[in-house]
Amino acid sequence: MDAVAVILEAPERLALRALALTAMAPADVCVEIDWSGISSGTEKLLWTGRMPDFPGMGYPLVPGYESVGRIVDAGVGARGRIGEWVFVPGANCYEQARGLFGGTARRVVLPAARAIPIRESLGADGILLALAATAHHAIAVGGVPELVIGHGILGSLIARIAVACGGDAPLVWETNPQRRAALGYDVVDPTDDSRRDYASICDASGATDVLDLAIGRLAKGGEIVLAGFYDRLSFAFPAAFMREAKLRIAAEFTSADIAATLALIDTGLLELDGLISHARPASQALDAYPQAFTDPECRKMVLDWRAI
Repeated sequence: MDAVAVILEAPERLALRALALTAMAPADVCVEIDWSGISSGTEKLLWTGRMPDFPGMGYPLVPGYESVGRIVDAGVGARGRIGEWVFVPGANCYEQARGLFGGTARRVVLPAARAIPIRESLGADGILLALAATAHHAIAVGGVPELVIGHGILGSLIARIAVACGGDAPLVWETNPQRRAALGYDVVDPTDDSRRDYASICDASGATDVLDLAIGRLAKGGEIVLAGFYDRLSFAFPAAFMREAKLRIAAEFTSADIAATLALIDTGLLELDGLISHARPASQALDAYPQAFTDPECRKMVLDWRAI
């Protein structure tokens, strides 16, 4: 069995071609993907070649951890799941490429336990589950922030989940005026906010210079939660020393974050609509990836695999 997949042959060298898939184990499922998202954080690091080296890193690779589709086949131990609509947080099932994160393909094979059932009615918005769970995890480890830096998809979801969980609505900073539309909270240009006593700040911008900016707005003993994925960060020590600043890193989401996020969605407390800005056929992936990383109007790019 093979599948058409997006392949990063090397930094900034993309291809769309068929790859042989590994055989299904008894507890595996085969998912036919309809939609997959492009991450402007981790996948941009893969695209530029700045992704830190860690197990599984290397080229060629299939990126992607934001895919949704239907289980169309399964090993003998998972046949009962055929027909389910699921979220796929990545796969490692290719004979000729690394699966990092492996979800951007027309068809993937993965352990049944990793295929997460979701409502088919979510459509393309279902690809946002990973980022929504990441946002939930940032709040779970750091509490509801008073300030969120960055109103991209992750920042939007952190603010929406904060409101959905019944907390006070955070203020959100965003320098791009085209990204200031919000649902239940305020978004402002940082220059329009003079406050310098925030007890908790959550960064969702991924900016490399964010620590100096955030530390300058902290109250004494305040905390910064880093919710993005970064290559390298640094900061001037004296300002942080004078504030006795605390720094917390929100790692990958957990199964508990997934369950809590799905509960918020299913009860209607968390809405995902209006976050995806661009969708292109998967056949246009070679143009979609650069656009996702460089177009300031592109908040979230989704690939449509249904015609392949």
